[in-house]
Amino acid sequence: MNLNGKIYKKYLSPLDLKDGFIDMSHGAGGRAMAGLIDEVFVKILDNKLLAQKNDWASFQAPNGRMVMSTDGFVVSPIFFPGGNIGSLAVHGTVNDVCMSGAVPLYLSASFIIEEGFSLSELVTIVESMADAARKAEVLVVTGDTKIVERGKGDGVYITTTGVGVIQDERVNIAGSNVEAGDKIIVSGTLGDHGVAVMSQRNNLDFQTSILSDSAALNDLVSKMVKEVPQIHCLRDPTRGGLAATLNEIATASEVGIIINESVIPVDPQVEAISEMLGIDPLYIANEGKLVAFCSPSEADQLLNVIRTHPLGKDAAIIGEVQESKGQEHHQEHREHHIVRMKTLFGGEKIVNYLTSESLPRIC
Repeated sequence: MNLNGKIYKKYLSPLDLKDGFIDMSHGAGGRAMAGLIDEVFVKILDNKLLAQKNDWASFQAPNGRMVMSTDGFVVSPIFFPGGNIGSLAVHGTVNDVCMSGAVPLYLSASFIIEEGFSLSELVTIVESMADAARKAEVLVVTGDTKIVERGKGDGVYITTTGVGVIQDERVNIAGSNVEAGDKIIVSGTLGDHGVAVMSQRNNLDFQTSILSDSAALNDLVSKMVKEVPQIHCLRDPTRGGLAATLNEIATASEVGIIINESVIPVDPQVEAISEMLGIDPLYIANEGKLVAFCSPSEADQLLNVIRTHPLGKDAAIIGEVQESKGQEHHQEHREHHIVRMKTLFGGEKIVNYLTSESLPRIC
């Protein structure tokens, strides 16, 4: 069978990692599947727990409160400026764990791969995952692989689950902890990841030098909670962007939120492309930024900590938390806790959830 100008070859072992492709035998539980696991996942991810090749990983639980998070990744295209689905899967789950103030320790990874997917591209994805895990100081210790028929997937999907630990008893970070008066800090420019992914889509015709901001935030968060352990809330504004994150927090804590458009950091290229596409950077996904809520007395200290880190050099205080004013000022939204924005023109507007997904398959 001819596939993309190459001959599709059946094989058992060794794997043709340069010119070969995934076929159904790689998920059938036989020699081909064993070869795929050994030569790609175990070899590249390379740690003692994964090398045991059990259906589980056993490790000593550290002292403290355990934290676990899981996430699925279906980004399209799989490769984008600044990363790919492999590094994204590590960064996304590491960030979800550390938004609790925890230190991420271990990951699991489940791959769903479409028949006909290039083995060389799979190797690149797993190598990227391994590199991201090493830099984040986490281990991928267990996983699973499933193969689906051609046309029943879209190359590869990855689900990762992360485990971490909170060892400082003073750390109590949650979406329901936000209080009136809290300051709101974002760690950098918004929308970089979404624009980088969109720039590679065939139906969109624009060029940009913007790279995805995909990065593990655990080192930054570790420094933040060390200096300001009483941070009230941390979130990474992924799907739905900053707008969705602020609305989630406002609802969870039953507060109002006011932000200032003039101080929200957005790269000029992202701003220009967003305007061209008719979308708002507030709603674009990020994969290497965080939002922090803290008391006003600690805001400047926390901002300085963030700005001294390479991932936080563009950080800014963008607003504050208020008592909920939904019933007083916006009767038509009386059931909601309102997020409002002071615009560049001196007025105010409500920043609500999107009613539909404007940017599908961003993460």
